[in-house]
This record gives sequence, C-alpha cells and structure tokens, in this order.
Amino acid sequence: MVSSSHEALHRMLQQEPGLFSRVARNLGVAFPPPVSVSELSTDLTEIQPLERRVDTLLRMDTEDGSFVLAVESQSRPSADKPASWAYYLSHVYAKYGVPPVLLVVCPDRKTAAWAGRRFDIGPRQWPSLTLRPLVLGPDDVPVIDSPDEAARDIPLTILSAALHRSEPEADAILNALAKALKGLSADDESSAGTFIELMEQGLGTTRAAELWRHLMAVDLSFSQSQTAQQLRAEGEAKALLLLLGHRGVEVGDGDRERIVGCGDPEVLDEWFKRALTAGSMAEVFGGGVG
Repeated sequence: MVSSSHEALHRMLQQEPGLFSRVARNLGVAFPPPVSVSELSTDLTEIQPLERRVDTLLRMDTEDGSFVLAVESQSRPSADKPASWAYYLSHVYAKYGVPPVLLVVCPDRKTAAWAGRRFDIGPRQWPSLTLRPLVLGPDDVPVIDSPDEAARDIPLTILSAALHRSEPEADAILNALAKALKGLSADDESSAGTFIELMEQGLGTTRAAELWRHLMAVDLSFSQSQTAQQLRAEGEAKALLLLLGHRGVEVGDGDRERIVGCGDPEVLDEWFKRALTAGSMAEVFGGGVG
C-alpha cells in the first residue's frame, strides 16, 4: 500500500497525468501525451478474503492508442512483489482489455536497481511470464534547480524534489520551486496551495521537509494565502494529534474537535510545542490560547 510520503507522487500523476509521458522519456520510452484520461478503480480484489489494491490506476487514451498505467511505490526490495505486480497487470488486462504498463516509483537507487530487473516467473527452462516494470528513481528525474525551469513544469519539479529529498541537491530544487510558486498569478492561488501541500507530503520526515516549511513560512505571499493557511492548519492539526497519540496523552472528543477546528497555524504550532512535554490536554491548551 502507498505510504504517506509517497502519496504526493500518486496524487501528482492523478492530477497531472501528462507528467508520465514527460518522465518516461528519461526512461528511454516514448509514450505520446494523453488526449484524455479516466481514473479507474484501484481495487483488484477477486475472491474474499484475498484483497489486492494497486496504488494508482489510470487509463491513458493517446493518439497512438490506449493503455492502463498502474503506479506502485516501492520503498525497499521485496521478494513477494513481482508476483503481486504480475497479478495486477494480468487482472487489469483481463478486466479492461487494454494493454497495461507498470510504473514503479522508488525513493532510492538500491530499490530502483532491484525493481528495474526483468522478473521471469516460471521454471528456469521456460518462464511463463516475464515482468518488465518501468522504474522511476532518483537517477531518472533531472535535478531542477533553476526557478525558470521549475516554473515551466512545476509538477515535474515537485517529483524531482520528492525523489532527491535525501540528497544534497534537495535544497536547490526546493528554493527553485518556492520562487516558481511565488511567480504564479493570483488566479493560480488554489493551484499553488495544492502544490505546496503535495510538496510537503512528498518530502516525508526528511530534513528537506523542514527547509520547505521554512521557505513557506518566511514568504509572506504564501503565509497570507487563505488556501495555504488552511492547508497548513490541517497539516499542523494532523501532526499534533499524531504526536499526542504517540505520547499517550488522552484526547477527548471535545479536545479533538477544538484541534481540528482551529484554523490558526500559529496557535496549532504553539500547542504542538507544549504537547512535546505535556501530560494532559489542559497543559497543551494552557494559557487560554485558541
């Protein structure tokens, strides 16, 4: 199943399906850009209680024909995955009658190298199936560290930052992205807010995520954006509730509603700081803030 740190990659492909044909060129495969896209159910369950779900499933209709794009996030090598992937592709082909393509997104080079192998399924003398995933790893997406280049393709820049998030180049990519977002027109405020949220999700818990939050906090145009404020508040509330749960602090229904209903990121940030050491919700809310 897709993890929270990989959710942004799937959402980006779901919201910007044409990104696939652009990144596929880096993999040496020329897919024409889609002229239409329809999102398909990711539930590939056939017989209960066996349940199989692919992370993202999109039907791509192009001038050169149609195909179904199955996208999987893979954080580490797994001996069980090739069989699951083969099932996904076979089931999709049987269900929709459209040729499937498997794209595996990997956050590190070791996993990308493993996923990029050809997987033969069957006896050595005569494999019945051969699985050939397309793999997207750090080496397959360019480092976009120019604001002008970032502005030309913001979704690709977000993907670049997400896949290089643990590498030295991450800082330059994020700075370029921040400047590109700042240059968006007022009409694009909603899109900017979505991009900001996707980038924060895509960076996970890495050091780069802290830099991104700092870049957004010091830029007044983002901090004054109502959309960005709402997204930031929602993220702060989720982080606070997660922290309280990890620390074993009892959170009542009223407390939870107060946290979720608070739309002020600064207040939520203050509560978060108190929650690091607080033993009760009274201590978290102490001082009457919010």
